[in-house]
Amino acid sequence: MTAGGASTARLVGLPPAIGRGTRLLVLGSFPGEASLAAGEYYAHPRNQFWPIVSVLLRTDLRALAYRQRLVALKAGGLGLWDIYASCRRKGSLDQAIEDAEPNDLAGLRRRAPGLRIVAHNGGESARARRDLEALGHTVLRLPSTSPANASWSFERKLAAWRAAFDAAGLS
Repeated sequence: MTAGGASTARLVGLPPAIGRGTRLLVLGSFPGEASLAAGEYYAHPRNQFWPIVSVLLRTDLRALAYRQRLVALKAGGLGLWDIYASCRRKGSLDQAIEDAEPNDLAGLRRRAPGLRIVAHNGGESARARRDLEALGHTVLRLPSTSPANASWSFERKLAAWRAAFDAAGLS
C-alpha cells in the first residue's frame, strides 16, 4: 500500500549488465519509469550517467544503440546493476520505493571475479554499503547522476566519477 492507501503493482528491475571482466560495478537503487519503459539503464534523457561515462571511456556511448553501449561498458571493465530486484513505487523517486526486494549482491564475486570496486550511484543505493563491505568489497559512494541531483554540476560529478574509474584501474 502506498501512503495514500492505494495499492501499486510490483515493478521488476533490469537484468545485470556484468561481465567476468567487470572491475567497477555501478549500483543504482532501482530503474526509474523511463528506464523501465525503455528496458534500458539510465534512459531518462536528463540523467547524466551516459554523458559522464562517455567522457571517461572516451567513446560517445549516446551515439550507440543500447546493446552496443552495454558491450562497450563490459569491454571497458564497467558493470551496471541495482540494489533492488523489485519494489512498489509510484513515480521515479527513490523516496517512493516501498516493499523492496534486494538483488543477489552476495553472488557478485561469482558473476565478476575481477571486481575491484562497487560504486553506489546515489544515496538510496548506498544503503547497501555495509552489506557489500561485509562481503569483502571495496565500496564508494558516488554523486547521483539523476536529474533530481541538480545541486552537483556536471563537472563536479565527472570529477568524482573519474576518481572511481581511476581507483578501479579503468582510466
